[in-house]
Amino acid sequence: MAGFGSLAPKTKNVVVAGGLTGFVFGVYYYTMWAVGSTDELQVTIDKFEDLKKKEEAAATSSSTPGSS
Repeated sequence: MAGFGSLAPKTKNVVVAGGLTGFVFGVYYYTMWAVGSTDELQVTIDKFEDLKKKEEAAATSSSTPGSS
């Protein structure tokens, strides 16, 4: 970057702003891709909810007084 110092201040600002904007968009799109490409968290949540429903159903059916 030896030639960067010879640029006008406004040009430097534009180059820096472009670089920062590119970085921010890159991080944003990478994050959206990473989050959208895996459903591991949703699968885990679904399994936990199913387990919780089964435990509640078992607890309700076994603790019902006067059944039988």
